[in-house]
Amino acid sequence: MATPTLKQLRYFEAVARHGHFGHAAETCAISQPALSMQIKELEATLGAPLFERGPRHVRLTGFGEEVLARSRDILRAVDDLQEMARAAQDEVSGRMRLGVIPTVAPYLLPALMGRLMASYPGLDLRVRETVTPRLLQEMEAGALDAAIVALPISEPALAEVPLFTEEFVLVRPAAEAGAPVPRAETLREMRLLLLEEGHCFRDQALSFCAAPAARPRELLDGSSLSTLVQMVGAGMGVTLIPEMAVPVETRSADVSIAHFQTPRPQRTIGMIWRKTSPLACRFQRIADTVRDTAQALNLTTAENTAA
Repeated sequence: MATPTLKQLRYFEAVARHGHFGHAAETCAISQPALSMQIKELEATLGAPLFERGPRHVRLTGFGEEVLARSRDILRAVDDLQEMARAAQDEVSGRMRLGVIPTVAPYLLPALMGRLMASYPGLDLRVRETVTPRLLQEMEAGALDAAIVALPISEPALAEVPLFTEEFVLVRPAAEAGAPVPRAETLREMRLLLLEEGHCFRDQALSFCAAPAARPRELLDGSSLSTLVQMVGAGMGVTLIPEMAVPVETRSADVSIAHFQTPRPQRTIGMIWRKTSPLACRFQRIADTVRDTAQALNLTTAENTAA
């Protein structure tokens, strides 16, 4: 009797995660016809369909949902075996899948990648940039080994290591450079431009302003900090950005930067990984390199502690 292969289970999990054969094929570095054939063979082996196939997306069948839970357990166990073997070598090498939130990735990664490659030449780093909820889903599914996010996450299964803190700064049109810096209660009444829903930085900005997340908005939200800053330069409102983004995002925009009065808004950036991972010590060494990079960027580094 034929049995499912690990390759088929990985392809199946990718399709279930993306809800799309094309996107899953791209993630798995395989052609879509080849991936579809593997899924059909898996369905034939199991004797039941795993997906309801539509013209634009696919959905799991009831049987597929049951198989997905078991498949993820199997894949996670296999990954743990591989990680145990790598941990036994006592060196930072091999593939590492690292997630990074979009409000950190463009500003930290250029400096971080150079340090990591110099310190760990055997490391095969694969970076995934997306919003926090998706990173957490992929961490749970075993598709990512670790992630750099804004803390706290407060997931019992994940270790959290603070790396650095940074302030939020106010971005205004250049003509307002000499104006008084508004207080939080005043800021929420202004035309405040924010990242679209799903970005944790949006929630942090709303929290500082004590503004309700669901209140009607006069303007469209932006998909990136760069878009927000350019909108400010065009006189469409004001926005908040993290301190590390200032050199990159303001160099080509007609804007001014202002720091808030105490208490200043800030966030803590940290690294997370599954507590059960046998590579925890290795991830801690990566976290130390991230902290060193943050210090070189003049960010306030956090204590080296894990939760």
